[in-house]
Amino acid sequence: MPARAAHPDGPGASHGPEDPVDPAHPDGPDRPDVFDHPVINVVGATATGKSELAIALAQRLGGEIINADAMQFYRGMDIGTAKLAPGERGGIAHHLLDILDVDEDASVATFQHEARALITAIRGRGHVPILVGGSGLYVRAATDRMAFPGTDPQVRARLEAEAHDHGSAVLHRRLAGLDPEAARTIAPADTRRVVRALEVLEITGEPFSAQLPRYEYALPTVQVGLALDRAALHERIAARVGRMWEAGWVDEVRALLPRGLLTGTTARQAIGYAQIVDLLAGRLAEPAARESTIVRTRQFAKRQDTWFRRDPRIRWLPAGASAVDRALEILGADGGAQR
Repeated sequence: MPARAAHPDGPGASHGPEDPVDPAHPDGPDRPDVFDHPVINVVGATATGKSELAIALAQRLGGEIINADAMQFYRGMDIGTAKLAPGERGGIAHHLLDILDVDEDASVATFQHEARALITAIRGRGHVPILVGGSGLYVRAATDRMAFPGTDPQVRARLEAEAHDHGSAVLHRRLAGLDPEAARTIAPADTRRVVRALEVLEITGEPFSAQLPRYEYALPTVQVGLALDRAALHERIAARVGRMWEAGWVDEVRALLPRGLLTGTTARQAIGYAQIVDLLAGRLAEPAARESTIVRTRQFAKRQDTWFRRDPRIRWLPAGASAVDRALEILGADGGAQR
């Protein structure tokens, strides 16, 4: 994510159709003073209903939403990322949507800077910052004590070239020999993270796993996680992929190709987009592309769940109609913020 202004009313912000001063209640939000505007993180696997819960909480508490789904940063990547259209955002201000072109790479360090600036601005307006997304590292970057090693474009370019020529599995085996702990947490097919781990090793001389922080908040924060049993989640994922296909996902990818979809290293790895690229190139038939997208999405949901389950601070509740009331109970019981 290239450096850019993080002002909430600048290019990093995307508002609802009415752009309200108070997104929920003009006469004052329905929340106790003890909240003192902590950050509320809504986390969990894909297709569990995070966006809907975040909007409902924002409406009840007087909140604004900060996106922490890395693929929703990208302009034009709408259908396949389940990005809510402006009319579906419940009149709530949404930030850090549509801030990158598909040929630009996302940066968690830049996201951290922008998200924290937004948190400060939202609190300054007397609103509650609500961070929502399934990109676990980005969520932690916003509210945890985390520092990020620098980058070396030459080292990264060399490692990316190796991954392209020999496959990410070769680099992953190298990582396993140098930093077994990092290798256990990074999938061999996750080229971007494998490359980053090896880049950090080379730049700092220390293992990437040594850079991973403890679970310690930098800001007053409450975390709510949505859980769904695996069979139900698998059904949701299959149904959602079907709806996305019918909504024109193939045409969306076709339109992104001349805009540089294959140039950036972040956007081109998005699940479904890669499969549709293969479909359009004749490397996959449509049924196989759909099935591969469903399978990869289910695998991704499992990795997300594993990531978030490691965090003992997250308060889990079942996805569904009761999630809003139960989340409000958790927020009230916690007195607003954990530090």
